[in-house]
Amino acid sequence: MDIEEVLELADHLIFTKTGKHLVHLQQAILRGTIQNCTYSEIAEDHYASESHVKWVGSELWKIISEELGETVKKSNFRAIFEKGRIYKNHQSAIVKNITGENVTVNNHLNVSCKTERAKAQQQNESNLNDPQTTLNQPHIDLNDAPKITKFYDRTQELSTLEKWMIEDGVQLITLLGLSGIGKTTLSLHLIDGIKTNFDYIIYRSLSFAPTLDETLTNLLEIFCNQDKIEIPLKLETKLSQLFNYLRQYRCLIILDDIQMLFCQGQFAGHYQSGYDNYQLFYKKIAEVCHQSCVILNSWEKPREIEKIEFENRPVRTLILGSLSLAAQDIFRDKNLSNPETWDILINTYQGNPLWLGMIATLIQELFNSRVIEFLYYDEPILCDSLQEQLKLHFQRLSPQEKTVITVLSNSPESLNLQSVLTQTKLSNSELLNTIQSLIRRFLVVREEKDNMTFFIVNPLLKEYVKRV
Repeated sequence: MDIEEVLELADHLIFTKTGKHLVHLQQAILRGTIQNCTYSEIAEDHYASESHVKWVGSELWKIISEELGETVKKSNFRAIFEKGRIYKNHQSAIVKNITGENVTVNNHLNVSCKTERAKAQQQNESNLNDPQTTLNQPHIDLNDAPKITKFYDRTQELSTLEKWMIEDGVQLITLLGLSGIGKTTLSLHLIDGIKTNFDYIIYRSLSFAPTLDETLTNLLEIFCNQDKIEIPLKLETKLSQLFNYLRQYRCLIILDDIQMLFCQGQFAGHYQSGYDNYQLFYKKIAEVCHQSCVILNSWEKPREIEKIEFENRPVRTLILGSLSLAAQDIFRDKNLSNPETWDILINTYQGNPLWLGMIATLIQELFNSRVIEFLYYDEPILCDSLQEQLKLHFQRLSPQEKTVITVLSNSPESLNLQSVLTQTKLSNSELLNTIQSLIRRFLVVREEKDNMTFFIVNPLLKEYVKRV
């Protein structure tokens, strides 16, 4: 037997268990294992991170172990093979040595990793002008992306995202937060630090609510133009073809403004009619074996993500909060005075960089950059542009949510569920679902008092609601 026979046997095992054939990286791990290559060497040969190769390898050994009925791992796979314990009959691949005789391993198995790397290097040199195969030069398509002029410190969030993608092999990340909190800026700034780990990096905004068919067509155009092949017509075929690319290449796809796929006037995360198939798309991203990552930016968490996370899939959610002290850089850029008062502004406007920038501009124009003069006014000041932002959130609410928001906004203090219940005509279950939806929109937060749960509305939205 040679390497190709081993790959054929392994492919048969994997297909028997999963209904799917070996992907490129799984084949590379098997080849490297037989050639006594380390995970580090395999990763180097195939321009992937070592942690991602280890993760794919562990999943591969797990499936093979289940099919063979014994523990198989990188350290013993070659030994099992060389002892002739793996062979293929007409129906299945099993562990056994029929004759008990020693098996002579084909000399092809002794090809060194160095030789393989030399071959790979020659292949790369011959394809130097092909962005799919050029080392450290991924195909980056950010035609849809806004220009990022300022990035305020999100070091911890960047580190978390990089770890999830590069070390943990996470396939689907949901980046959540209010409008203006910095989701788009963070995801685009992330690219500089991780681009050498990917073959393709693509950003697309869904702000005009494209159908899944339109989104898949848009993504496939990038790959198919490179391969000079036609995009299939059927949705199912488009989906299958995209996942072939996600397996073949290490891709990062950023899909922004996911909330535009959801219905206004319903609870958070409910899709518009005709958009439910996005649920299947996200589910497949999380479940199907591939070497890519998709980031979803949204004001609201897609409802299906919670179920996928519960199933312990390679999925993570990051909620962006206040910039805290880093927000002071916004005021420095605007040349605001009275730095001792800046923390008050940050707390009032919740460390939201967009909202702080709007208020800083107002202070520049009306108060000659003097923050202390602006703070003479006790109530939160909502400039026109900030009111427009809050209006966007308020318009998305269901009738039940608007009712509860109004009750909470008219109260001088936080309320418990019983207090809200007495002021509305909602049933117990309706109220619980309504509060849950508002929390998922980041418009209501919980407070604990005397071992009881209370709820308070976002202070700026509270001020807005009082005016409408």
